[in-house]
Amino acid sequence: MTEENSPAVAKRSGWITLLRIVLVLLFLVVALVGGTVVGYVVLGKQEIGGVWQWETWRHVFDLVFAP
Repeated sequence: MTEENSPAVAKRSGWITLLRIVLVLLFLVVALVGGTVVGYVVLGKQEIGGVWQWETWRHVFDLVFAP
């Protein structure tokens, strides 16, 4: 390896690392949304439109954190 090739490899690996981080975060968001929809629609037997309503999440929050 020469000194001329080292900066190009380091720069490329930085972009690859950034791309991997972005892809992992994207997959986590997709998994969260997919799991929420499946849990609400399939397990809860509710309409899919209820997943996106604020009242639904307020009710869930109240159930989880009720005194």
